[in-house]
Amino acid sequence: MRWPVALTYALLRLAGLLPLRALHALGTGAGDLLWRARGREWRVVEANLAIARPELDAAARAALTRTCLRETGRGGAELGKVWGGGARRALRLVREVRGQALFDAALAQGKGLIVAAPHLGCWELLNHWIGARTPLAILYRPPHRPDWEPLLRRARGSFAPEQVRAEGSGMRSLYRRLAAGGVVGILPDQQPRAGEGVFAPFFGRPAATMVLLPRLAQRTGATVLFGFMERLPRGAGFRLHWRAAPPEIAAADPGVACVALNAAVEDCVRSAFEQYQWTYKRWSLRARPQDPDPYAATPPR
Repeated sequence: MRWPVALTYALLRLAGLLPLRALHALGTGAGDLLWRARGREWRVVEANLAIARPELDAAARAALTRTCLRETGRGGAELGKVWGGGARRALRLVREVRGQALFDAALAQGKGLIVAAPHLGCWELLNHWIGARTPLAILYRPPHRPDWEPLLRRARGSFAPEQVRAEGSGMRSLYRRLAAGGVVGILPDQQPRAGEGVFAPFFGRPAATMVLLPRLAQRTGATVLFGFMERLPRGAGFRLHWRAAPPEIAAADPGVACVALNAAVEDCVRSAFEQYQWTYKRWSLRARPQDPDPYAATPPR
């Protein structure tokens, strides 16, 4: 492990000694710095909120942007507890589970389970929770710097999922795992590469949407559940939500399936709106190239 990676891991371990409330306080401060700096993160959140919450006036959107950036900071800071404090100790922070009967029933059926985990709340803690109960494989893209990959594997601890690359052999392994009744986790709002998805409405605007998850569901008959870890106020811990996917998510028509997929993601996001990863350029790909890029113009200060 190269020294910058080893140092980062050591800092995570030290941060894991702090209470979650202290980490969230540090994250709130970091979010306020992002808000004051008016940098890339602020610009992307402002642009995203102009799409997702068009009814807000400038003052209300500015206030919501600040809240979202504070949640972004808390999400980064809490990784010290989730990654640095050990998986078993991190799981003690899960205070409530809603919809666990859906998860238990899906495992008991033995027909495979696809966990659709949006970029909402603390999805790394969700990996721990699932991994403590059943083997899990997650679809992922390797980091741009390969030397950081050992950190991800080590930080995810004793319940680390199998990391499956989004490429040919990895795709085949996902099908085999689901056919054998296994569990696969996918970030359903990950923007696909150009030409690899379809456009479907997300908060009223067409967004490039993956077809992989619907295809897996349609071809394997696996159950699809949406899951997210909601961050509770004042460092109190987390609340896990499980929700059934709409049946249309397994439709043979990818357009129909992706409309259902985005509607389900949007439903989850509305439950903890500020905790969504609004710093992500979800609408950077456009259905028509001549349409304006929502991230090209700098929002007014």
